[in-house]
Amino acid sequence: MDSGIRLSKKEMDNSCNLSGMLGVSFNSSMKRPGDPVSRKTPSKTPRKSPGRNGGSSNSSTPGRSTPGDRFIPNRANMDFEYAYHKVVKEALSENESNLMSPTKREYQRALQENLNIHDSRTRILAYNTKAPPTEYHPSNLKVLYSGAKTPGTQKKTIRHIPQVAERILDAPDIMNDYYLNLVDWSTNNHLAVALGPRIYLWNAADGSISHLLDLEGEEYVCSVRWIAEGNYLGVGTSSGEVQLWDVEKPKRLRVMSGHLARVSSLSWNKYILSSGARNGTIFHSDVRVADHLVARSDEHTQEVCGLNWSSDGKYLASGGNDNLLCVWSAQGGECFAGSSPYMSITDHQAAVRAVAWCPWQPGVLASGGGSNDRCIKVWNCNSKNLISSFDTKSQVCSLVWNEQYREIASSHGYPTHEINIWKYPSMMKIAELTGHTERVLHLSLSPDTTTLMSAGADETLRLWNCFPVDPKKKENKSKQAASALRMSIR
Repeated sequence: MDSGIRLSKKEMDNSCNLSGMLGVSFNSSMKRPGDPVSRKTPSKTPRKSPGRNGGSSNSSTPGRSTPGDRFIPNRANMDFEYAYHKVVKEALSENESNLMSPTKREYQRALQENLNIHDSRTRILAYNTKAPPTEYHPSNLKVLYSGAKTPGTQKKTIRHIPQVAERILDAPDIMNDYYLNLVDWSTNNHLAVALGPRIYLWNAADGSISHLLDLEGEEYVCSVRWIAEGNYLGVGTSSGEVQLWDVEKPKRLRVMSGHLARVSSLSWNKYILSSGARNGTIFHSDVRVADHLVARSDEHTQEVCGLNWSSDGKYLASGGNDNLLCVWSAQGGECFAGSSPYMSITDHQAAVRAVAWCPWQPGVLASGGGSNDRCIKVWNCNSKNLISSFDTKSQVCSLVWNEQYREIASSHGYPTHEINIWKYPSMMKIAELTGHTERVLHLSLSPDTTTLMSAGADETLRLWNCFPVDPKKKENKSKQAASALRMSIR
């Protein structure tokens, strides 16, 4: 019985060995004629012995998973709704964000902070488990897997600008004419306002109002402009005269004639008063001599509604109803321009009334077009290149630069009737000031550059505290002044 059992067990072992041999030869015999022949070289490395507990050498270590292919996304770590938004809807949301008002954009940012909604994901496909969020970064550079900052540690990027005017003044009978320049603020803190045939002076220091002049008959004031010292006021009239007034006496000093149409724009360059008329001519008058006309510039074919000298006195910018923007250079080191323009720009598609020079970069000019153009363009006049251009979706009436915050304020007509503040050079809108019910024709900055004055066709003047003095910059200026004073005493 035992021998039979042994015999059968031995036969079974032999049959297993035989089946293994047959299996190899059978598989090799089943290959097709075109298949490549694979030959296995016997390994010289000895086989590993079984483990002490009889385990197989192929058994994996408990708790360690086999790494997957790094090019195969990990579906468990993916958010398919987020991926769909990134691929399909993100471009649409970016366009909506660009058209969104700064107030609404700031509201959404504050809402995300308060609800702790922060999206630090930057990839659509997830290949591995993301690294844990870091709590501190030594630099301000973007970290791929950074966690959301707490609202208290986030840096405030948009400063607070009051949305309500600090003061509102009545301006009855102010003319609703896009081509006139009826408001200007002097360095002595006097605001000149033309109301039809009359000019009033408002003292911003004590709030007093004085009457300067009243034209006779059907004449009306078309333009006003202060000299840099702030004691003389140039006045352009509808009859083509340019008058010079001493506001301290008050007394009219002289009348300079020569224009054949109304004088709608004025600009000073030291003792030279440049005036632009309705027929397109620009006169340069020396107010010190009897024969005042020293030069004239003829390039515009229609009314010159924008006129402004740069702060360094090298360039004069003129904008006209002929959609033409001209830049004139001072002739031969003088304070007046020549007969031919330094630059003649035809990029605007409507009247160019808003022209303003950058105070900290005298060669940089901003211009704004009318209702058919609606664009603000920034030019480098030294290189004759266009720096930037963007559509404001509204008629551009006036432009003012602010040096402290490196910003541009623009006033608009139909359809918004608002004031916008843009960050330069990114030209990102950071504020919308509303309140005027009709187009905002004029902007002027206070001598300390903190208050913005707007005059609208709704017969109101509004004072906006848009550019308050930065305490840090004020402290630095006071320190510099104190050190200069010590040096002068020594």
